[in-house]
Amino acid sequence: MTDDRPDGKNGADQEKWKQKGVALRAFFYIFGTHVFAGFIWLLFYLGQHAQK
Repeated sequence: MTDDRPDGKNGADQEKWKQKGVALRAFFYIFGTHVFAGFIWLLFYLGQHAQK
């Protein structure tokens, strides 16, 4: 009996796919957090320099 799956994927392929997914998700979370922080910083900057 072999460990080959009918769809041709083995455990190593699945782990690589999971690692890519985690890396991609982490990139988007980090990028999104920085965009959000930049937007908040912009709001504070514009509020500080607003005509009063």
